[in-house]
Amino acid sequence: MASRVEFRPPAAGDRLAARERPAKGAVMHQGWKNLLFLHWEVSAEQLQPLLPPGLHVDTYEGKAWLGIVPFSMRRVRPAFLPSVPGLSNFLELNVRTYVYDASGTPGVWFFSLDANNGIACSLGRRLFNLNYRNAKIQASEGDWINFRATRNGSSADATFRYRSTGSGRTAQPGSLDFFLTERYALYSSSKHGSQLWRGRVHHSPYQLHNAEIESYSTTPIAWNRQSPVSGPPHHTCFSPGVEVEIFSLQRV
Repeated sequence: MASRVEFRPPAAGDRLAARERPAKGAVMHQGWKNLLFLHWEVSAEQLQPLLPPGLHVDTYEGKAWLGIVPFSMRRVRPAFLPSVPGLSNFLELNVRTYVYDASGTPGVWFFSLDANNGIACSLGRRLFNLNYRNAKIQASEGDWINFRATRNGSSADATFRYRSTGSGRTAQPGSLDFFLTERYALYSSSKHGSQLWRGRVHHSPYQLHNAEIESYSTTPIAWNRQSPVSGPPHHTCFSPGVEVEIFSLQRV
């Protein structure tokens, strides 16, 4: 009979230590730009059955969180190659929650990552075991950002219109801002959940701004056939972005 895995929730020190750059060299570089973070409080009991074995829902003051994040990918490239016009810049829209493994390492679990770059989607699935989905996405970036996405095979659009307001801030340790945005590990699993993987990322802390939002959509949650969220998001913020180092996956 298999022994029951005991999970140790992340301590404050674990969350701070996650910011440290891994000793090994990065395998990829990316720029994440003009991110809108939309989050809803949900029950951990709703999300836990959707996670693979080996992961536990991370909570803030007893609440789990489900997020939708539209943004632009820029200058995506392997560490040993230059960026390639037409391939290195694309748009992405992800649905995510927050998790930890048995060691208490906090990270992100992506329910889906929609992108308008077929090669990026294919590589994301093959190399990182992430649930990348092909989508048609358009965005205009000025004072206001207009972002529109439709997953291939769906007729339902997800539209967002937003801009940043006020001065920037860095998330303070222990705050909800920190819990939701300062995440330096992602988790993925093999197709049938038999193997869990953890990948590290490193970047400077986000500069966060308040977000003025004229329209948003919860359609990406429906694309995944997940339980809908109700009402407006409970937490929103915007970041102009960060330059990111991506490190190779490690078995958990």
